[in-house]
Amino acid sequence: MVLIVFGMGIILYGISTLTAMIIEGELSGILRKKKMLKKIKHLSSHYIVCGGGQTGRPVLEELHKNKESIVLVEKSKNTIEKCQTVMDDLLFIQGDATDDENLVKAGINDAAGIIISLPSDKDNLYITMASRMLNPTIRIISRMTSQKLESKLYKAGADGVVSPNSIGALRLVSEMVRPAVVDFLDSMLRSNQGNLRINQITIQKNSRFIGKTIREMKLREKFNLLLLGIRENHEKIEFDPENSKVLEIETTLIVMGDVNHCTQAAKWFTQTV
Repeated sequence: MVLIVFGMGIILYGISTLTAMIIEGELSGILRKKKMLKKIKHLSSHYIVCGGGQTGRPVLEELHKNKESIVLVEKSKNTIEKCQTVMDDLLFIQGDATDDENLVKAGINDAAGIIISLPSDKDNLYITMASRMLNPTIRIISRMTSQKLESKLYKAGADGVVSPNSIGALRLVSEMVRPAVVDFLDSMLRSNQGNLRINQITIQKNSRFIGKTIREMKLREKFNLLLLGIRENHEKIEFDPENSKVLEIETTLIVMGDVNHCTQAAKWFTQTV
């Protein structure tokens, strides 16, 4: 009789321990989720990536290399775990990106941009439209499979539309006719010697560099950046501009250099008068 009671005691103890472990795990998960939502809530000018699959994962990696703040919206736990191999401190919302509530949780109202990379063109179209309604000033880049959808995506509010098939075709031709250029760009993106990138810096309103010349900016001396071109008032890009060129409001500089140097330069040129 004693043995039976003792045996039951072990069983009851085991059940209690298992229950405690389950509850503890659930509570731990809830606390992690709350902590993450709190971090996301304090973000601004960040980027949202919808979909962490074959297209979304490299997008996350490149944004991370560019020192950008990112929030992933993805419903698959397994996919999220794969994305965490790219960046272990990844902020994410586990849920359907076609649900407006998840976009709001990802901080779309304060985000600088959203990249929509779901496999379904219809889902990408809906998220594009919803994003534009939720944040009229956000920059929206959407993936598409069918060329027939391009005009609809732009009408829905997309600022840019990318077709992986078209990009793949351009890459194939480039590999054939300009292999050295392709090797250069690949080496720049994959180099272990630093995060060399082509980037952009915009001269904002009230910047103390408005009215100054390119020579006075001293991009090469201060930040070791190579100026490739400029764009004024959203017009065509002017390649290799003269050093005597005077900077105006909203002038965008196209530069090549280390990511950290680009970030430092961007902060420098946004300093007000």
